[in-house]
Amino acid sequence: MRTETIDSEYAFDNAAAEAVPQLRALEAFLDPITMRRLAPPVLCQAARCWEVGAGGGSVAHGMAWAVGADGHVLATDIDTSRLAPTANLDVRRHDVRTELPPGAAFDLVHARLVLLHLPERRHILRSLTGALAPGGWLVVEEFDCTAPLRVLTAPNDDAAKLFGQVADAMLGILQGHGADLAWAQDVHAEMTYAGLVDVDTVTHAESWAGESSGASLYETNSRQLEPELLEAGFTPGQLEAFRKLLRDPAFAVMSYEFVSTRGRRLPG
Repeated sequence: MRTETIDSEYAFDNAAAEAVPQLRALEAFLDPITMRRLAPPVLCQAARCWEVGAGGGSVAHGMAWAVGADGHVLATDIDTSRLAPTANLDVRRHDVRTELPPGAAFDLVHARLVLLHLPERRHILRSLTGALAPGGWLVVEEFDCTAPLRVLTAPNDDAAKLFGQVADAMLGILQGHGADLAWAQDVHAEMTYAGLVDVDTVTHAESWAGESSGASLYETNSRQLEPELLEAGFTPGQLEAFRKLLRDPAFAVMSYEFVSTRGRRLPG
């Protein structure tokens, strides 16, 4: 899920075929966590909501169901080709880096895996805060990619080493495109500085076994970043061995830590 200018250095292209398995893997892992974080009193009947960088639209559609016929959800992204409107869900192309919020007085603004990719992330967070209605909630969710990925089981030591090398290289590529892999650690403080109250943060991590949707995310990312991985010195054979490992039931790795932070604008 993303929002950036057309000439952005963002590493993943939502219009590419590989974006579909990437979005599906993320949705399978993250949607249950996100919807728990958006449960009442954060998301209520008749609420007016903005889903930033809506990607495939799974969260936006969950919001639309939750707010009911009297509520309204606006889903925005720089690429809206994978978003489908409904009776109470509107879709709009919008660049959160350069455009003003598409309205004001939202009861809920949600952004997942968006701001860590954007160099203007702190300015954008304040812009999202300014779009809240009194008493409205801002929920920002990101991966914390600072801790080394922990391989739990692998067929052999060489396989575990290869996984670590490719995974580290992919994170390095994302950093080269402007991602802040530690941004998730700063969101709580940034919400407080922006004047939000009742700020709280929860984290989630789980094991991803070979053949799981979580493990498939690494495989998909390796295909999306393949030109740069080859440029970094990996061979096609190494990348194929990496992908085969992710389909091996004998392999398991801990997921990235998913950090969900929310805060509320003061009423009145």
